[in-house]
Amino acid sequence: MTAAADPGARRAVVRQSLSVGVATGAYGISFGALAVAAGLDTWQAMALSLLMFTGGSQFAFVGIIGGGLHAAPAAIAASSMLGIRNGLYALELAHLLNVRGGRRVAAAHLTIDESTAVAVAQDDPRTARLGFWLTGLTVFALWNLTTLAGALIGNLIGDPRTYGLDAAACAAFTALLWPRLRSRDGVAIAVLGAVVAVVLAPTMPPGIPVVAAAAAALLAWRTPRRERP
Repeated sequence: MTAAADPGARRAVVRQSLSVGVATGAYGISFGALAVAAGLDTWQAMALSLLMFTGGSQFAFVGIIGGGLHAAPAAIAASSMLGIRNGLYALELAHLLNVRGGRRVAAAHLTIDESTAVAVAQDDPRTARLGFWLTGLTVFALWNLTTLAGALIGNLIGDPRTYGLDAAACAAFTALLWPRLRSRDGVAIAVLGAVVAVVLAPTMPPGIPVVAAAAAALLAWRTPRRERP
């Protein structure tokens, strides 16, 4: 029996998708609260989550609104880098998903960090596609619901980081990544990405260290190793 036909494999990817989706979607409450605090109304905050649906760029936009024109260069640079990152994801997922017609539009809209991470973590194309769609739809639904909640009650709950919501998504990603670190190559690539991000974070605009780390990891992964004599 193949992994694709194994009910256990499907249950595992469903658990991964829902855990990552819930952890990430919950943080949408922070965006809703910050959007309203920056001067947007509830409907404008909701429109950003429905139509833009890329957390980093949404926060960058709110940063421009709330911080004035002096914050624009850094925010624009960060959101541009995040857009490039999603384009790289699309290149990786195009062959895996193999979608046609209107489904391509839906797939493009749901191509985010979380859906990509769950998809590429699978060993079988069928479970990879299931992971992509389930994760993307879960994040989309919860992100929009929590954006609404944050916009409505943001002033009442205070800073969402107080409740650890900003760390929940990171914890979910770590749990997803951990089983992949079974070889020296995997550990080396993970360490390389972490070092690049840590070195660049103090001096570069938000988003750029992440893109640079991902590019370094991708380059290391794609570079063939020399055969030992």
